[in-house]
Parts: sequence; structure tokens; C-alpha cells
Amino acid sequence: MPEVIGVRFKSCGKIYNFEVNGVEVHEGDLVVVESELGLSIGNVIMGRHTLENPDRELKKVIRKATEEDLQQSQENKKLESEAREYSLERIMARGLPMKLICTEVTLDRKRIIFYFTAEKRIDFRELVKDLAAKFKTRIEMRQIGVRDEAKIVGGMGICGRELCCMKFLTSFEPISIKMAKKQELVLNTGKLSGVCGRLMCCLGFEYSELSLEDAALTEDNSISISEDEETFGMIVTTSESPSEANEPPAQPETDSPSPPPQPEKQEYAGKHRRRRRHRRRFRRN
Repeated sequence: MPEVIGVRFKSCGKIYNFEVNGVEVHEGDLVVVESELGLSIGNVIMGRHTLENPDRELKKVIRKATEEDLQQSQENKKLESEAREYSLERIMARGLPMKLICTEVTLDRKRIIFYFTAEKRIDFRELVKDLAAKFKTRIEMRQIGVRDEAKIVGGMGICGRELCCMKFLTSFEPISIKMAKKQELVLNTGKLSGVCGRLMCCLGFEYSELSLEDAALTEDNSISISEDEETFGMIVTTSESPSEANEPPAQPETDSPSPPPQPEKQEYAGKHRRRRRHRRRFRRN
């Protein structure tokens, strides 16, 4: 089993496992790793631990970040700003219907990544040629969704707090209108949508809590909630045995005998016979 550490590259980003590769690192250190994009600096979030049956080939830790690496990272920030400004100029010049979100430069400057959003597929081959001729390195264009855009740009929600995706969410879970319906909220997409235009992620927080409560109540056999929202019932447990529960209730004991049943049907039948006799006599006369 390989010995790995958990590394995060961006604030509230995913945690990726990297093989230690004999480097002495601890939680909170900055390390240089070989990522899919190239050399990158990340923060160690999880210390040394073993990983059983990794689902993919693990990248390795190169070294702990040095002063030269940190200085190079600061210089790359300036290159990212320059690349963003130049790419915006070329996008406007070529009239491409796309929105540039941010740029990222690897530590070794062998690749520049441009993140953008667009409503449809964009032919940016000529734009890539312009950028490659300007910066003399590999150019990569990545289209992202509106939720990823909100996570990168940031902002304030209607609750007055920072966006959850920017503050603490590391991944996006699917959100449906069914979650709002279960919480008995007003089914107005305008009020339930976030700054990204999609249903707010916080709808999933309450939905998961309600699901846990329903499961706990069902396990206790105290309350049973049906799928129909308008009906519900309670299961009441008693100490009676099944045989006692099926027996009819006992009649109260009294000293006086019970009155005989009234002959309602016989009286009715007698009246009916007298009426028929009266009709026969009337016909004979």
C-alpha cells in the first residue's frame, strides 16, 4: 500500500492524494508536486496515511516548496494578469461569444490555462494561435459551467453571507426542485436560485437533514409518514398480546337481565299482511 498525503491547490478545492516519494512533509507544509497540468504548489491538508487500492496511478511529491519556488509563484501571478488582459483584447478583436473567467500558469511556465464560459461551442483555434505566438508556451482552453464560475469569482448570497461554494464546498451535488417541495418552500425559481442562476446549494443541506430525521422516526416505529403529503398517521404500541387484541370487547356485568330483542321485522310483516287483506276485500266489494 503506497504512503500518500492529501494536497489542496485552491481554497475550498478538492483534496488530491500524492505519493510521498520519500520526502519528509507534514500537515500544513507547502509542497511542489507533479500534477496533471505540470509542476504546481499545493498545501498539505492531510498528513501521511496509507491508501488501499488506488483507483488511478498516483503522482509523486517532488520536494518541499523552497523560497525560489514561492518567488517564482509570485512572478507567475503577474504573468497570469498579463495573459488575461491580452486574451480579453483578442477575444474582443475576433468577436468571440465567450466570457473569460481566469487564467492559471504552472510553476514551470510550460502551460497557461484559460478558463471561460460560453452558451455554445466556440471555435477558438485562431485565438489559441494568437496566445501561443505572444507567450511562447503551451495554451490550453477550458470551458467551465456557471456554478464553477461563481465559485471562482465569488460573491454574496441573498442570505447576506459569502457563497457556500466559495467558502467551504469542495464539490457540487445535484439539486432538484423536489428538495424545495419537501421543505414546503415557495416553488419560485427566482427566489430559490443563486447568483449562478441555478438552484441554491443550501437546499440540499436541509433536505439531507430531513431525510435523516425521517429515517430515524421510521426506525423508532413511532411515526409513519406516507408519500402523500396530506396524510400521516401514528403507530401506537400496546402491551396486549395478538390473541387478546383480536378478541371482542367484554360486555359489562349487570344484575338485571338484558331486555329481549324487539320484533321489528315481525311487526312490519304483520302490517304488510293486513294491508294486503284490506286490498282484497276492497276489490271484492
